[in-house]
Amino acid sequence: MKVTIIIPNYNGCHFMEPCLASLKKQTYKDYQILVVDNASTDGSVEYVKEHYPEIEVIALKKNYGFSKAVNVGIRRSTTPYVILLNNDTTTDPYYIEEMVRTIEKSPRIFSVSSKMIQMYHPQLIDSAGDLYTLTGWGVCRGVGRPVSNYTETDEVFSACAGAAIYRRQVFEKIGLFDEKHFAYLEDIDVGYRARIFGYRNLYCPTALVYHVGSGTSGSKYNSFKVRLSARNNIYLNYKNMPLLQLMVNFLPLFAGYVLKYAFFIRIGFGKDYKDGILEGLRTRKTLRKVPFRMMRLRHYMRIEKDLIQYTFSYAKDWFTRKIWGK
Repeated sequence: MKVTIIIPNYNGCHFMEPCLASLKKQTYKDYQILVVDNASTDGSVEYVKEHYPEIEVIALKKNYGFSKAVNVGIRRSTTPYVILLNNDTTTDPYYIEEMVRTIEKSPRIFSVSSKMIQMYHPQLIDSAGDLYTLTGWGVCRGVGRPVSNYTETDEVFSACAGAAIYRRQVFEKIGLFDEKHFAYLEDIDVGYRARIFGYRNLYCPTALVYHVGSGTSGSKYNSFKVRLSARNNIYLNYKNMPLLQLMVNFLPLFAGYVLKYAFFIRIGFGKDYKDGILEGLRTRKTLRKVPFRMMRLRHYMRIEKDLIQYTFSYAKDWFTRKIWGK
């Protein structure tokens, strides 16, 4: 086998049939599926075992979150590549074939992000990879834009782990997904670490995935998601930026947190965001920072350049949408 598809699941039984049925139609056959269940109570485990007995299911004792679930799957796998796939997705028949073709272009490619399309608005992008900015904002590239806008293979800051392929052996060098994140921003964190080590993350426009979105959390914004995302944003910067880089980026990061706080106050989640930031600051030292190595200085410089570039491109895109409505 060359690919292990890891599907983390929590009470997503109603999503499993269309997801697994679409994988059966893949043109690429050299893969196996592993479902890691976070103590679902909706019969997910029983459903998969009854209807798909060939699929291995690992049933965890409690809900450990996305990061630990996929780590369990990655540790269990022995294939050169692992695909992480959300349960609320369906895949195009050429999906795996295109993902493998792209990641095999170079051994320096750590991950490849697919072209995720909104399930109920198939003319619009759900994600064309993730970007990261000087303000500390993770940007879902292309969200809400026409699918026709993203037709070229491109470099991204990190792959969106909702439907991405990873080179498994690289995890042995950079570490797995950070389980302290539980969920949210863990994919940008691992992509950031890979870049520090000199690896690349790409976007593949020919690997199509249709995504419901918020299939587990249930909504775009809720108290749980806002608090965890705010906390994990502190974790992300603290772990991956050396002290000098944190000092250089302090003002834009601070401005980013203030603007996000104002936004969440306006929509009723200000307290959740503030609590998440404070928890992140209070517990940040329990995390393991990526050790700074002078030999990786050029990688840090490339990352800083990209943070600047993505900040300006995001600002331009925002003004284009909000001011001119394009």
